[in-house]
Amino acid sequence: MATKKAASKDRRVAEESCDEAAGRKAVGVDPELKASNLRRLRRIEGQIRGLHRMVDEDRYCADILIQVSSVQEALRSVARALMRNHLTHCATHAISEGSEEEKKAMYDELLEMIYKNAR
Repeated sequence: MATKKAASKDRRVAEESCDEAAGRKAVGVDPELKASNLRRLRRIEGQIRGLHRMVDEDRYCADILIQVSSVQEALRSVARALMRNHLTHCATHAISEGSEEEKKAMYDELLEMIYKNAR
């Protein structure tokens, strides 16, 4: 339990280093990146609706699976763009200018994100 509390505290410290108000809002987001991610997410929404229709219409399983794979890759693309932005702004700031506690918290946060996405 103490480890979870420490990890939670470390995460809060990392978040605060990226956002002074600690309101968990992104800082340093490029407007073009945001617009691009929103376009991709709208496209993904359409793909999900298409998947819903395919399942509802009892389409061939292999066709549905191909579309599922396409949606997963599209989501990975958004995740990569978000990760790149996080590394460029929040992580770089915490690691180069943060206290030792902020640096450790950022390292822990990055490792948690990497291993969570690897599952």
